Amino acid sequence: MRSKQWPFDKEDMAEAVKILKAGGIILYPTDTIWGLGCDATNSVAVERIYKIKQRQDSKALIVLANTEAMIAYHVVEVPEVAWDIIELATSPTTIVFDQGRNLAPNLLAEDGSVGIRLSREDFSSQLCFHLRAPIVSTSANISGTPAPRFFSEIDEEILRSVDYVVKYRQDDTVAAAPSSIIRLGRGGEVKIIR
Repeated sequence: MRSKQWPFDKEDMAEAVKILKAGGIILYPTDTIWGLGCDATNSVAVERIYKIKQRQDSKALIVLANTEAMIAYHVVEVPEVAWDIIELATSPTTIVFDQGRNLAPNLLAEDGSVGIRLSREDFSSQLCFHLRAPIVSTSANISGTPAPRFFSEIDEEILRSVDYVVKYRQDDTVAAAPSSIIRLGRGGEVKIIR
């Protein structure tokens, strides 16, 4: 049943959180794409996502957080400019930080960096809140194939490989743009990747 506060079904949310807590993989809508998600602190679940996507684990995965405190807990040092970027961003913005921590080691890039986005989308933000942890967000496609713009474009193989498919927003017909990606260096340098 939908509450006045949230546009999504509470049972849908509860089931997705239950699967995440058990180390499972969900297919869910984010602020940019339909994504494959798992608890970003669970190495076994992260490994499953690499297998589902048929992707090398040397390629890092993006993480969603729902609060600035959650970002700070999972990054060794957050440059001051990061908070300005987060506050001023008018569209989804992923920040690549030099050194992640308290995350599944196989989620980080080979140099230890991690891409984190503060999600302002209701469903993914509430997933993080109820899980009390960040969640992986990677496009719901096999590596090398086009990322689906809509739920209806998700490959059957992906649908069969997850533990739960979220019901919310399956009927969306407006494609969202991918996030901007900004890399922050230790000396405060800012590099726009996308």
